[in-house]
Amino acid sequence: MERLWSPWRLDYVTGAAGPRDGGCVFCAALAGAGEAAGDSPIVARADTCFVIVNLYPYNNGHLMVVPNRHIASLAEATAPELCDLMTMAQRAEIALGEAYRPHGLNVGINLGRPAGAGIPGHLHLHVVPRWDGDTNFMTVVGATRVVPETPPRTIERLAPIFERLAAAAR
Repeated sequence: MERLWSPWRLDYVTGAAGPRDGGCVFCAALAGAGEAAGDSPIVARADTCFVIVNLYPYNNGHLMVVPNRHIASLAEATAPELCDLMTMAQRAEIALGEAYRPHGLNVGINLGRPAGAGIPGHLHLHVVPRWDGDTNFMTVVGATRVVPETPPRTIERLAPIFERLAAAAR
């Protein structure tokens, strides 16, 4: 039997992921959890939103655009939040295109647990790079996704691109 090692998923599988107090992982990241250790998953910020690397990605480069405010739906968002959400999604598309050269992207929002939201209390938009053939036998037959890049490496690749895009927008 072949083994695929993915040690960064252990916290997710065992339930140890996220704030110990049961709080919101996005709010904890925004408050600076992990920044002292130099391992913040945030790669870009706008006035009302931020872009964060998914620590348990579907594919390499999986990002999420998240409002700073803890809101659960688009209906609760202000016009500036909606504008920043789309602006940062656009920058995510550009950054992922430059860094990963995907053949396509999935961009989506799951509102509520029945719709697939893993963190239903805090709105977030997924931006997932896709490549021709990335759903191969491992996913179809083995129900296993192979993601060869670690989240810290994703941050290293994308943060400088987002910095350049933000500077160009000023």
